[in-house]
Amino acid sequence: MANTDYIEVTIKEAAHEDAGRGIARLSIDAMKALDLVSGDVVEITGRQKAATLVWPGFPQDTGKAILRIDGSTRSNVGSGIDDKVQIRKTEAGYAKKVTIQPTQPIRLVGGEQYLGRVLRGRPVTEGQHIRVSILGNPLTFVITRVAPRGIAIVTDSTEIELKETPYEPEKGRRETATDVHYEDIGGLDRELQLVREMIELPLRHPE
Repeated sequence: MANTDYIEVTIKEAAHEDAGRGIARLSIDAMKALDLVSGDVVEITGRQKAATLVWPGFPQDTGKAILRIDGSTRSNVGSGIDDKVQIRKTEAGYAKKVTIQPTQPIRLVGGEQYLGRVLRGRPVTEGQHIRVSILGNPLTFVITRVAPRGIAIVTDSTEIELKETPYEPEKGRRETATDVHYEDIGGLDRELQLVREMIELPLRHPE
């Protein structure tokens, strides 16, 4: 692959161990084409845009134009498995303050410190959904404000503000704290593939 500003890739499910980490895995040759190294920030463009960290893909993905991202990132991009998206290298500043809202009523003692640890080192943008597990319960939060605006990386110095008021989702967007994605379930690769072939693919490609 020659160096380019962006490449088009096909979304595939992330590995179970990558779920919730906020990373994208891309083949080594694709990373070279975009002049990327591990830990760089990339912008993924589907129906929506999202930013994440990039890491090398798995050996079996070498030479394939695929991007492995988890369910939360797919939701942020507005695209699903087997959809094509564009990925490009991008710049990110450092976040001074990040405001977060839950998607359901909740009072979380120490929530700002916890979410700060979860997001540390990760790029965030306004409108981004993040999914975390607290005491075994998956909860979804929305980043409603980032200062300065744009793509920014959360650091130890970033002020995290957690609102108690639930976020009102955009019209037509479905995202709940109880959504379960393929990567959330480990050790059932063959079974999950069969489920996906029987349910998801016919719905997405009825022909």
